[in-house]
Amino acid sequence: MIVIPAIDILDGRVARLQQGDFAKTRHYDVAPPDLARRYRDAGATWLHAVDLDGARAAKPVNVDLLKALADTGLQVQWGGGVRTAADLEVLFAAGAARVVVGSLAVTSPSEVGDWCNAHGGGLCLALDLRQGTDGIWQPAVSAWRESRTIDVEGLLDQLSQYDLRHVLSTDIASDGMKSGPNLALYAWLTGRWPSFDWIASGGVRDSRDVAALAATGVRGCVAGTALLDGTLPPSALAAGGT
Repeated sequence: MIVIPAIDILDGRVARLQQGDFAKTRHYDVAPPDLARRYRDAGATWLHAVDLDGARAAKPVNVDLLKALADTGLQVQWGGGVRTAADLEVLFAAGAARVVVGSLAVTSPSEVGDWCNAHGGGLCLALDLRQGTDGIWQPAVSAWRESRTIDVEGLLDQLSQYDLRHVLSTDIASDGMKSGPNLALYAWLTGRWPSFDWIASGGVRDSRDVAALAATGVRGCVAGTALLDGTLPPSALAAGGT
């Protein structure tokens, strides 16, 4: 399993949100390309970048920053605000190695499935989940500002019929909270849909959490706050990956 460093971008700056709440934003005093180079020098080969401005605007916003991040030599997995096939073309042209599609995969899975077939491994599904009081997982859309009552299992079964390989899943309750990842969730996802290369996101605190996630069967995990705050050492990024 590989550890993929994450950079969330808000107002052109490095930021972290708690549980996707824009009212709970913490900015960091480092330019996104400088932070990317720091991760590259520590051994990272991939970077997960989220255009929070784009997610809020429902269209890509920080395309110039994507170009700057791609120029560092890292392979950039970029998400935030993708709504059209034209958005995909803009992001690939700017240097994205993979484009993350979230909300539209929930609302228009057939359309996104066609994009997967057209772009092969160039797309990554973002499955951002909240667990209701009934214990049922529901996907969040529109920058996590709303949840949809849908059959998550049916959605994943449908998307598994397309040329989709990578799925990034976030337990929103754990995101940015330093509370540890939801191991039961990822064990269920990898066991139920083993054909996907699962990437876990949310709650990673330290190397012990990374080891625990590896045991669930995920192929990668995203780390943001833990790297920024130093509880996860940069040496964790040196495993490389695909």
